[in-house]
Amino acid sequence: MRARPTVLSRAELEKHPLPTHAAADKNARGRILVIAGCTEVAGAPLLCSLAAMRAGAGKLKIATPTGAAAALGVNMPEARIVALAEGRDGGIARSAVGVIGTLAQDVDAVVAGPGLAPGKANWRLVAALCDAGAALVLDAELLRVLPECRPLVVAASEPILLPHSGELAALLGRTEAQVESDPLAAGLQCARRFEALTLVKGSQSHVVTPDGQAWLYKGGSPGLAVSGSGDVLAGIVGGLRSRGADALTALLWGVWLHGEAGARLGKACGHVGFLARELPGEVPALLAG
Repeated sequence: MRARPTVLSRAELEKHPLPTHAAADKNARGRILVIAGCTEVAGAPLLCSLAAMRAGAGKLKIATPTGAAAALGVNMPEARIVALAEGRDGGIARSAVGVIGTLAQDVDAVVAGPGLAPGKANWRLVAALCDAGAALVLDAELLRVLPECRPLVVAASEPILLPHSGELAALLGRTEAQVESDPLAAGLQCARRFEALTLVKGSQSHVVTPDGQAWLYKGGSPGLAVSGSGDVLAGIVGGLRSRGADALTALLWGVWLHGEAGARLGKACGHVGFLARELPGEVPALLAG
């Protein structure tokens, strides 16, 4: 009989304190690389990066396909923007993978996947990131190629996976209905298979570890079920990871901060109609509280 998951609350988070930084240097605050976006979803890296900075990251690089790069440079002036070549299939070109691997060797954490297009080079991208040694947060399209490079993911240092039920089904070779019928069991299976901390996203979210520990977050708001919300969550987790939080601490805090940001917005303006771009602005006060 499996253990009941621990309820994720502010009191539970006190057992997993975040690192503090007295240094004024931006590099000491944490260096993060966001690999995200495509021509059709150019806003994903913006949402992810805003959230990472609001979570306390000090230095930001964004690697994004050329079609999304120009707009990002104007809308995210805090970032260094690296424009990536695009392949004929619409994804990141194979020639860009080496560039990304080099960038990843010079940061503390990498968030990769939000808004990326499907592409033949995506598995090479995951392989390069696993080899780079930075703390990894993998999301969205990149999750679907993980079965092709499972040994590399298993060998990586505490990767974090952020699947919704459809992506989790692809990771496990199961149907979405099977995942939704028992999300905790699916999450535990994924965490063991890839030796990775796994968040099973949903109206109630489960955080699970490879050794079978589990937490359940019941808060949040119905308004979090909106385009871009997952990009914000990935950015928060990555931002905390870049600050030096261990993988479990970053994921637990990230889930709670994302949910509580939604709850705050729901109380202020109603639980239907707020935008994902409004979530990051709630994070600093929650961290301070």
